Amino acid sequence: MDLDEIDLKAIGYLMAQGRMTWSELATRLELSAPAAADRVRRLEERQVIQGYHAQINPEAVACDLLAFVAVSLDPQHREAFLDLVQALPEVQECHHVTGEDDYWLKMRCRNTKALERLISDRLKALPGILKTRTTIVLSTAKETAILPIPSNSGNSGNSANSSSSGN
Repeated sequence: MDLDEIDLKAIGYLMAQGRMTWSELATRLELSAPAAADRVRRLEERQVIQGYHAQINPEAVACDLLAFVAVSLDPQHREAFLDLVQALPEVQECHHVTGEDDYWLKMRCRNTKALERLISDRLKALPGILKTRTTIVLSTAKETAILPIPSNSGNSGNSANSSSSGN
C-alpha cells in the first residue's frame, strides 16, 4: 500500500488518541479539517484503519487473569478450531506460529477456575486438539496496540506519537 508521510502521521496520531477531532488532527497535520477527515476516510476504505475502540483496564471489568495458551492441533480440525476461537470472547488474539506449537492464544478471563473451564471444557473438548500448554502472566511491563510505523523518510519508530501522552 502506498502511504505518504501525511498518512503515516495521521495513523500515528489516531493510534495514540483515537477520539481526536478532525480539527485537532488537521492542526497536527497542517491540513484543513475537511482534508484531514477525507484522508482518514480513504484510509478506512482501504482497510488501513480497521476500527476504533476504547482501551479498558482489564482488572476494572473483572478480567484479572491473562494467559497465553499454546495449542498443537491436528490440521484436519483447523476450521473447527478457528471457528471456536472466533466464538470465544476470552480469546483476544490467535496467532498461527512456527515451531512446536501451531497456535498461540492470548486469553483474558476472571480467574484460574474460569481459565480451567475454557481450556478443559471448550478447547480440549474440541476434536483434533493434540496438546495445550498454558502460561499465566504474573504482571505486564508493557502492552500496546500502537505499531512502530516507520516514516517514508526512513526514520524508524512512530514519530507522530513521540510527544503524545497516549490514552
